[in-house]
Amino acid sequence: MKKKLGDFTGLAKNYSLYRPSYCPLVCKAILGLVDKNNNEIDFVDVGAGTGIWTRMINHAGLNSTVAIEPNDDMRKHGILDSQKTNITWVNGSGENTTLNDNSADLLSMASSFHWVDFEKAIKEFSRVLRPGGFFTAVWNPRHIECNPLLVEIEEKLYEIAPHIKRVSSGNSDFTDTLTERLRNADVFSDAIYLEGFHTIKQTPEEYLGVWWSVNDIRAQAGEDKFIQFMAFVEEKTNNLDFIETTYKTRAWLARVR
Repeated sequence: MKKKLGDFTGLAKNYSLYRPSYCPLVCKAILGLVDKNNNEIDFVDVGAGTGIWTRMINHAGLNSTVAIEPNDDMRKHGILDSQKTNITWVNGSGENTTLNDNSADLLSMASSFHWVDFEKAIKEFSRVLRPGGFFTAVWNPRHIECNPLLVEIEEKLYEIAPHIKRVSSGNSDFTDTLTERLRNADVFSDAIYLEGFHTIKQTPEEYLGVWWSVNDIRAQAGEDKFIQFMAFVEEKTNNLDFIETTYKTRAWLARVR
């Protein structure tokens, strides 16, 4: 079945099992910018997916955490993965969170801000956030330059499907102008950018699982070419003990007026 761009139905299980976490230092830095103790912060994560980033922030001991996710499959796995937390899951979107005015101190979108209508979303976020609260958009792209194998795999992808254009990566056209767009938005008083690196060791199963969870290149390449690419990745990795992958967490923060 052809995947629709932005629809993660059927991908949520692999997303839940294999997607990596974000850089812990960036997580700490974001919380440190909020003018409250962690146990006083009301946090909202919009487009929460299966809750990988949601749980990282929630683990800091916040006053409350709400995860907003419009996709039923992703939300179902997020609820299952968050059973031992106090996270509340809600069916909503970036354009319509369904939350009350002035109800959050920190609102994030992790690997998802590119999927929403920018103007409608920031208007909604400024409504939900208290004055002086922060919106943060976070991505976690691979830093493939650290590993020649990853460079080879990426080059093969574009050999098989040269027409594709990354949409959901934190190294996309969307992020190139994001600092200025946030700085120029009337609802925000200022914007800053942070980045941090962390390296993980993935088994071949885990590494393949991350690829099977992607939406943008699969939707653009088509199922036949994507399966051809995945066969190449499996061939290159199946005899390895692990694949060392460095991730670069990129975060933009904007303070609400």
